[in-house]
Amino acid sequence: MNWVECIALLLVAVLATVLLVPLAKRIAVKFDAIDYPAARRVNMVPVPRMGGVAIFGGLVIALAVLMAGDYFLGWTNPFVSQSDLSVNYLGMALGVVVMFGVGVIDDIVDLKPKPKLLGQIIAACIVAGSGVLLSSIHNPFGEGYIEFGWIAYPLTVFYLVAFANIINLIDGLDGLAAGITAISAMTIFVFSVLTNRVDAAFMSIALFGVCVGFLRYNFHPASIFMGDSGALLLGFLLGIVSLFAVARSALFVSLLVPILAAGVPIMDTALAIFRRKRAHRPIDEADRGHIHHRLLEAGFSQRATVLIMWGWTAILAICAVFITELDGVARIPFVVIVAVITCYGVFKLRLLQPVLLHHYNPRGKRKQASEDGAAPDNSDATEERS
Repeated sequence: MNWVECIALLLVAVLATVLLVPLAKRIAVKFDAIDYPAARRVNMVPVPRMGGVAIFGGLVIALAVLMAGDYFLGWTNPFVSQSDLSVNYLGMALGVVVMFGVGVIDDIVDLKPKPKLLGQIIAACIVAGSGVLLSSIHNPFGEGYIEFGWIAYPLTVFYLVAFANIINLIDGLDGLAAGITAISAMTIFVFSVLTNRVDAAFMSIALFGVCVGFLRYNFHPASIFMGDSGALLLGFLLGIVSLFAVARSALFVSLLVPILAAGVPIMDTALAIFRRKRAHRPIDEADRGHIHHRLLEAGFSQRATVLIMWGWTAILAICAVFITELDGVARIPFVVIVAVITCYGVFKLRLLQPVLLHHYNPRGKRKQASEDGAAPDNSDATEERS
């Protein structure tokens, strides 16, 4: 792959997103897609929340420039089956558009959880049907691959919908979701370069670029929020590029790259689901037990909280790359680092405290939920701020 092409794609993605943000703001104002100050929201002034329009537009323009470079300048075309996947790229693009559309509609009319989830599943089914599948993994106990067969389709749909929602749920502070997605995308880019997966490399560097461009307006104090149109899109794309990156990898541990790169939001989402199920509450009901809430309660500012979570994500991502590239006992120090940092964060921030209190005092669950600030809502991200 050509580094000049990668840098050009990155710069176009950044610049296009920056230039499209003012347009996204005007569209948000026109449709009243505004986050007004409220008791459970962080913003103190009205802020438009359709930043996903700029993110989507930045991606489209970046990929259009890449295609133009291929046609006029002989650039590398990453979509000529560079991976071991047999992919209908137009079908994949349609799935991405559907996911973006679900987010846009939700930003405007606040979709209820069930139709919102249905739309996400439809988008994921389109992508899976286009050939982007978690169809096999390298056999860790012998030669060859373990094939999933027809199970690959529901597995891939679950994987993509899960990635879309973990980014949506982590989007609670200015710049948090965009920064974590950027770090994760850059990690996948590095892994793709090391494993010579050209399509994954180009897509991940474009994803990194739009996140960086959006942070120009989204880092605290944000003048625009990405909304579900941005958060669902970024998470969905992160899931897609990670599938391209690990497709038929010779390493079973390559699956750790996307999982650890997005480890902080994955852990936050898993703990939120566990916490709410133990409290016998709907998993889509908002509470104040998320990692960023705990950091804010510990006295950190918004910026400091976001930077801490970015740093945590970066450490896990770097460890993931070393774990996949090293062999045998050389991996152990990095596995230990991941375990120690994660356990320290969980216990230091008391992320399991609501679960444990409920377990030992089930009659006090109502009181505990009140103390945690639980309140019904369609989604954490929408109610909290974005």
